[in-house]
Amino acid sequence: MTVRMVLRKYDGSPHRQHATRCLGEDEHGAWFGTPAGTAILLGTGDRTFATGHAAVRLLTPDRWWSAVFFAAPNDVEVYADVVTPRVWTAVDEVTMVDLDLDVCRDRADGRVRLLDEDEFIANRQAYGYSDIVVARALDAADELWHALAGDVEPFASRYRCWLDRLTSASH
Repeated sequence: MTVRMVLRKYDGSPHRQHATRCLGEDEHGAWFGTPAGTAILLGTGDRTFATGHAAVRLLTPDRWWSAVFFAAPNDVEVYADVVTPRVWTAVDEVTMVDLDLDVCRDRADGRVRLLDEDEFIANRQAYGYSDIVVARALDAADELWHALAGDVEPFASRYRCWLDRLTSASH
């Protein structure tokens, strides 16, 4: 099944969206896949780019993050967005608010980095993030950093079977 993945800004304005394939679920959540070349619409859709590598995205039922796992040779192995809990707005559309705080793990050396802290601070003021949203976002970033650095599942290897499922279905 094809699902539209919609990320919005805190004020509801469009941020990014793309079509993705529902691959299945496991104990970590629901997995979605995008083959290399998938079109990503930015903002109101007037700008797009095509993905360079296959990737799978994990949506957890109760976490304030969404993680994208990239196929090699992408320089980034895992890129996790801190987001609000997702809402299914239709049977084939899921929406979440991107809070502009991210954590990634580099493929070459396994280095874990917290990204966009300045953007998070600026958007916290611009959009008026509530204290609860800020606390949840910071907790999620901390959880992600430790999970990625500690190589905890699903960040250790679990995602590889979902990437294999995506790439074998694409051939």
